[in-house]
Amino acid sequence: MRIFDPHIHMTSRTTDDYAAMYAAGVRALVEPSFWLGQPRTAPETFYDYFDGLLGWEPFRAAQHGIAHHCTLALNPKEANDPRCLPVLDELPRYLVKDSVVAVGEIGYDSMTPAEDAALAVQLQLAADHGLPALVHTPHRDKAAGLARTVDVVRESVLDPALVLLDHLNETTVDAAADSGCWLGFSIYPDTKMDEHRMVRILRSHGGCLDRILVNSAADWGNSDPLKTRAVGDAMLAAGFTDDEVDQVLWRNPVAFYGLSGRLDLDVVRPEPTHEGNSLLRGGE
Repeated sequence: MRIFDPHIHMTSRTTDDYAAMYAAGVRALVEPSFWLGQPRTAPETFYDYFDGLLGWEPFRAAQHGIAHHCTLALNPKEANDPRCLPVLDELPRYLVKDSVVAVGEIGYDSMTPAEDAALAVQLQLAADHGLPALVHTPHRDKAAGLARTVDVVRESVLDPALVLLDHLNETTVDAAADSGCWLGFSIYPDTKMDEHRMVRILRSHGGCLDRILVNSAADWGNSDPLKTRAVGDAMLAAGFTDDEVDQVLWRNPVAFYGLSGRLDLDVVRPEPTHEGNSLLRGGE
């Protein structure tokens, strides 16, 4: 089983996670920029973070045989902090980087006017740079958040076929499917979706099978970077074919992020160090 995790925050994970993911079949991933758990206090902290997603994390991933790409954006939660808004002006110099395959995560957290504005600006940036967009639907009041998200997408110049609506569940999947966007589902141990609920959605929405992406969204919280594999195993146990599993776990994320024209799934053996640092922490 080959797996492409289209949304995972490896900055928050250890090298053991990379090794376990490779053993489970993960050969590629996309790491979206996101909120780090506490407020950033200056735009410059974003730029150091973005540089890490462009340098150190691809190095770590390649050490374990995994192709790493990223998406960059001002995330919805921090779009409400005026101190962070200058990031929007700096994003264009990052969005031209080869390993940036989308603008994201953008979207909604609390559905404020500031989030409206940041979403609209970043959908325009995606269009300007010929990139797709990864959109975070809110964790609270999901149906209203999804409706508002779809309205803003339709008002933008970005084709819905270039938009991935993520963190969907049973309450939002129908409206998302009708929007013409791609459909993303995050599989968690305790919250969001689990693998068995995901299988039920795949059964009931088989006509969208070529637009559905499944991710672990693993981060610093209670999450599991092997949940993509759990979905594949649950699909097989439920009677889905190997080809259908490959469609959801590999070909769909390749197709979506391939819209950027930048996806490169070849893993080149990296240099022993990145800017003088290795993974060995004291060894050579």
